[in-house]
Amino acid sequence: MTDTDARPSHSPAGASCGLRATPAGAVIASVMLVELTSGITQGFLSPLLRDLTDTLGVTAADLNWISIANLLASVAFTPVLSRMGDLYGHRRVLRWNLLIVLLGSVLVGLSRDFATLLCGQILQGAFAGFFPLLVGILRGRSRGGDAESRRGISVMVAALVAGLALGLVASGFVAGAVDSPTAALWVPAVATGLALAVTWPLLPESDHRPGGRIDWAGGVLLCVGLTAVMLGLGLGGTPGWEWTSVRTLGCLVGGALVTAVWVRVELRTPQPMIDVTMFRRRGVVVVSLVTLTFTFCMIGLQVANAVFMGTDPATYGYGLGLGPFAIAVGMLPNLLALALGALIAPAVAAAVTDRLTLVTGSLLMAAGYVLSLSFHGDLALFLAGTAVAGLGTGFLQHSTRTLAVESVPHDRTSVGSGINELLINVGGSIGAAAVLTVFASRTPAGRPLPELSAYTVTWTVCALVSVAGAAIALVYRRPRAAGAAGTGRVGR
Repeated sequence: MTDTDARPSHSPAGASCGLRATPAGAVIASVMLVELTSGITQGFLSPLLRDLTDTLGVTAADLNWISIANLLASVAFTPVLSRMGDLYGHRRVLRWNLLIVLLGSVLVGLSRDFATLLCGQILQGAFAGFFPLLVGILRGRSRGGDAESRRGISVMVAALVAGLALGLVASGFVAGAVDSPTAALWVPAVATGLALAVTWPLLPESDHRPGGRIDWAGGVLLCVGLTAVMLGLGLGGTPGWEWTSVRTLGCLVGGALVTAVWVRVELRTPQPMIDVTMFRRRGVVVVSLVTLTFTFCMIGLQVANAVFMGTDPATYGYGLGLGPFAIAVGMLPNLLALALGALIAPAVAAAVTDRLTLVTGSLLMAAGYVLSLSFHGDLALFLAGTAVAGLGTGFLQHSTRTLAVESVPHDRTSVGSGINELLINVGGSIGAAAVLTVFASRTPAGRPLPELSAYTVTWTVCALVSVAGAAIALVYRRPRAAGAAGTGRVGR
């Protein structure tokens, strides 16, 4: 990576943006700060969830809607923000992206009812645009090929995880230090405001823009189709939304049909939002499916594990009985292991190939869930299980994001990363919807928390999904034309 980015812009008009030199250290620090903020925004709620069931008057099953609403919004934001970054400049779009997240964070801080909290979470879902836009900035400055790009993505994932940990500890500390957990809802607003102020003058603008336009028709069709399917999955099996009801079937079938129309439109569009022809390649399909499996588990369990750790065993017969701050500390082994996995993944991939790294990550996740399932009554062993799962998640976080970026040309960097972020959100939405269904079906009437079987079924399903991810990863082959820089043996 060079210390300046003074190359002229190749915009459609051919005008130079007059980019000034920016020290590489300042760029890396800014990128890490934005990803740190992204992590804080995603992680701050977990220690508060158990207390919010009482404060907001909702059930544990209802809390899964926080994840679903946030992820559905991410599905809508990601492809549009990614494409806009490639066309109009990654820094320019990132600034607007930060402003949207800041607005949502302020709304969350002001919320005193569940509806307002959900509205704020929807706007906060724009954080999904951070990663692809930052990858666009870094890849445009990279002169070291895929190896340097992989190291940059590794650092970004580590910063994201550090933000998750910081968000957990900060909100848990605030909630434990004041009378109401709602005071901790201001944590992401403070973090986002700081990131916007610091990075505004430091991050450089993109020095190459391919020109073109936004495929709004494709973007709208994709959002409508995926949202309908996610709603059907999320509400299926709940009162009024039985699996055979007109509402549920209408969302599932209608969403699938709209998605099929979207594919047809994209195939006929000269400049599509997402180039669906990429999915004819086996490597792209395998990485996409592995992304869906690991995020199903990773995001699907966010609410479940946090509520389980905060449940009083004397009252409900299960749980670990931790307070908000203790929950935050209890989630750190998973996050620290995740960060470690992301940092060592490039070296592991170079030594044993990308395919075996994907397989190992999935099997580690499965082993961690089995450990948590088997020893959920023992705090130390339960947390050890989350750490093992976290190590595997770190491998997959880095590997899938890296392979997604390397599969596209430089002028489609954000779109390539954005597709992966979109799949992360889709997989997470399906996971959160599955957990919501299990929790809702196993929560006795008049009680805010489900039976223990809701958790055991959830951990079992996640272990099986992770094993399926490992089986899928065995089919992966790196395209020979992609090169072997920093990836180990070609074709393995």
